Amino acid sequence: MLIQWYPGHMHKASKEIKQTLHQIDVVIEVLDARIPFSSQNPMLATLRGDKPCIKILSKSDLADPEKTQQWQTYLEQEQGVKTLAVTVEHPEKIRQLADLCHKMLPDKAPSGRLINALIVGIPNVGKSTLINILAGRMIAKTGNEPAITKMQQRIAIGNGIVLMDTPGVLWANVDNKNSGLRLATTGAIKDTAIDHEQIAYFAAEFLLQQYPDQVKARFQLEELPLSEQSLLEAIGKSRGCLRAGGHIDVDRVSKILLAELRAGMIGRLTLETPAMMEEELVELKLIRAEKAAKKEARKQKLKGSK
Repeated sequence: MLIQWYPGHMHKASKEIKQTLHQIDVVIEVLDARIPFSSQNPMLATLRGDKPCIKILSKSDLADPEKTQQWQTYLEQEQGVKTLAVTVEHPEKIRQLADLCHKMLPDKAPSGRLINALIVGIPNVGKSTLINILAGRMIAKTGNEPAITKMQQRIAIGNGIVLMDTPGVLWANVDNKNSGLRLATTGAIKDTAIDHEQIAYFAAEFLLQQYPDQVKARFQLEELPLSEQSLLEAIGKSRGCLRAGGHIDVDRVSKILLAELRAGMIGRLTLETPAMMEEELVELKLIRAEKAAKKEARKQKLKGSK
């Protein structure tokens, strides 16, 4: 099942981005370091054209450091962008962004003209916190839930740079089923728009495959369960998530697993790698081709029946 969540203000923000880009010197896209592929907006690559781009991998303290380095290498080599892995625990690294903008636009400083930077990112990626650190004051509203920023705003952060901030934008159709599940797992999609049990089963399967030792340690398991269902049951028993008759309260366990994963309590995790992304893009291309073929077949059938 594809997960869709595209509130009205996001549609408006997408239109505003298109209207604003001609004024922009550099594009800054904030990604979640745990899901750099799923958290990037494919629309942006087409819209920005040849404008310089910096990809910020936020929440890097929650991500697997080895895989973060893999992603930085991949993005810089394959997409021709600059990258910076940051965390709010080290604001001095976030402040390097201003120098990076100037290095990418060497002709701007001598002219004395302001650098206009468009900063974009999906909901709950940490964009507002990053802006507040750059500005040195509380400007953008923050919160541990998606869709906090509602309106576009211009923010002077000093060093001759003005940020154009936009609401967090997801794209209208998350074609890749796994990307939708990862977005929901990390909290980019409002909890009211997801099925916690479905997302928890997805997360549990991934954790068993990729981070088994961290799962055993966090939930104090003597043996590693063989399936995602068994893992949720084991967590439910250890945390006392029981209903009448001794049955596991799966909804409650699901919320516990997701909350602890998002908070980094299970450990530093990355839910996708460049290699995984390449495989899924091939699969997605085949799915799209199949959909297009079926659509054309229906079109021809309707034409023939007239």
